[in-house]
Amino acid sequence: MRTVAHRDGRRRVLLSTVSSDSHTWNLVFLRLLLEEAGHEVVGLGPCVPDRLLIDSVRRVRPDLLVISTVNGHGQLDGARVIRALRADPEVGDTPAVIGGKLGVDGDAGAPVARALVEAGFDAVFTDGADTGRLAAILDALPQRAPEGRAV
Repeated sequence: MRTVAHRDGRRRVLLSTVSSDSHTWNLVFLRLLLEEAGHEVVGLGPCVPDRLLIDSVRRVRPDLLVISTVNGHGQLDGARVIRALRADPEVGDTPAVIGGKLGVDGDAGAPVARALVEAGFDAVFTDGADTGRLAAILDALPQRAPEGRAV
């Protein structure tokens, strides 16, 4: 069910926004950060509909789904899309994180982060979070054998 990892240990990351977010600079920054760390990044761009995101997870089989949002609707859109992903029997166990400006009132803080984890995200990065946590999450993912089995 899971992705076939690269022989060199790189991770495959699917990078997206939520359906209502048209911002792209956050995606450019994250792509560069992840690629500089040696990972393969498949970017979906802005305003990604939920169905396209889930279909892309099925097609790409990422080691990690990263959702970045800066329009303040991550709390609502993120919860909706992660519930849909977790309900999918084929890819529902895909590790997923979300970060950025998650609420329209600025830094959403701990209550919103907790709600998004309860909705199904493995980690939540509020505005201004340490990007080193993302590297730690990627490093903690199980190594994959070339044929796709965990080692």
